[in-house]
Amino acid sequence: MNEEIKPGAVYTTAEAEKILKVSNSTIKRLLKSGLLRANKVGKQYRILGLELLRLVSPEVEKKAVKSYLSLKEKIIEKTKNW
Repeated sequence: MNEEIKPGAVYTTAEAEKILKVSNSTIKRLLKSGLLRANKVGKQYRILGLELLRLVSPEVEKKAVKSYLSLKEKIIEKTKNW
């Protein structure tokens, strides 16, 4: 079963392991080396979907950023005169 990675979603390390099909030790290595960025909440890490996409597909990240910036520009333009 292929799970779609949602850029704005927040994943646990266990969910990231399943999505990337890697072991817990691999996730820990990726976090420690900085290849995978995450935020620590309490004693657990939370990983943004965008980080998972960046790790597996830099091209997908470029498209997502381009789409986000385009949408942001449109919103700024529409709300400029409020």
